[in-house]
Amino acid sequence: MNGLLDGIRGLDLSNVLSGPFATLHLALLGAEVIKIENPAEGDLARKLGNVAKLNKELMGTSFLAQNANKKSVTLNLKHEEARDVFRRLAAESDVVVENFRPGVMERLGLSHGALREINPRLVYCAISGFGQTGPDADKPAYDQIIQGLSGTMAVNGDERLNPLRCGFPVCDTVGGLNATFAIMAALFHRERTGEGQFIDVALLDSIMPLLGWVAANLLIGGQQPVLMGNDNFTAAPSGTFATRDGHLNIAANKQEQWEALTEVLGVPELRADPRFRERDVRKENRRALTPLLEAKLRTRTTAEWVAALNARDVPSGAILGLEEALGQAQVKHRGTLGSVDAPGIGALRLFGMTALFEKTPGSITAPPPRLSEHTTEVLARIGYGADDVADMRTRGIV
Repeated sequence: MNGLLDGIRGLDLSNVLSGPFATLHLALLGAEVIKIENPAEGDLARKLGNVAKLNKELMGTSFLAQNANKKSVTLNLKHEEARDVFRRLAAESDVVVENFRPGVMERLGLSHGALREINPRLVYCAISGFGQTGPDADKPAYDQIIQGLSGTMAVNGDERLNPLRCGFPVCDTVGGLNATFAIMAALFHRERTGEGQFIDVALLDSIMPLLGWVAANLLIGGQQPVLMGNDNFTAAPSGTFATRDGHLNIAANKQEQWEALTEVLGVPELRADPRFRERDVRKENRRALTPLLEAKLRTRTTAEWVAALNARDVPSGAILGLEEALGQAQVKHRGTLGSVDAPGIGALRLFGMTALFEKTPGSITAPPPRLSEHTTEVLARIGYGADDVADMRTRGIV
């Protein structure tokens, strides 16, 4: 079965997370993604992870996580000869992705404008912290910097713990997904018109729309965000509650769910209490409501309550540790994690394509590449013989 992007070739000059996460999805959908890395140490992510042995082999867990299905070619772009090689690759490619600071590719003579001269069909995506223009365009940015500047950290936590960062690099990840979406849209446009284009993706822009209702309440309703910890500001009871052996999440967002909840817990008197009778009043009195509910919830286990509540269509769920979450039967059923054998490392469990296509499913077909693993193979396609590549290696070009 052919992949959705069979025949599409992408050149990935990006490092660490945002760019590699974007091109991972292209690769999972069947595109040939050629990762262009510096010959010395490659992508910085090759040295990042909690397994020292893999870091020394330049195959760190951070690199393994988002580089399956790709090929690695090394080019020292400080040398004009290496830049010529890149131009020849770009001439027959469809996509270029980079996450350098603005201006780096222009100084190398490899800007979108320069590459468009040799390949007007090229879709060029530049990912950066703040975008290619504007007063902050040249500032350095990592995920945590963007979490702080976007308001994300300000709305997390409660009065005891705030500001609070998300426990994973959400801005880098969402920026990568935004870039993938944009690239796919640009490829669709190219199918209709034949023309490529430049895409400017900023991590700051990418994360802010995810604030959604929180931002809308301020922009439209004039309400500042309220620190609510694990409570959901849209309804009550909706949040995290203590049980006999831990905690569970309950989202009784509808009136009928609230009424069913009181029946399951055996507290019909709360349904009649004027403090809790109606949705908006319950929200105002959530601090009084929570301990009353937890007095009942603490009498049984999380698993018992989840089963009883879900049976009455009251959304509820346990709060799982990461290992338990990854091992859930539903996650296995969906095939969220794939497996691929990496020579010298062994079987790797990695996230695959989480959108399940009926006709053109994406899948992991090859392990993340060793540094420069495909240089000879790829350069042979554009006219460089094995001796040419060996000579360029000796001179530090590749």
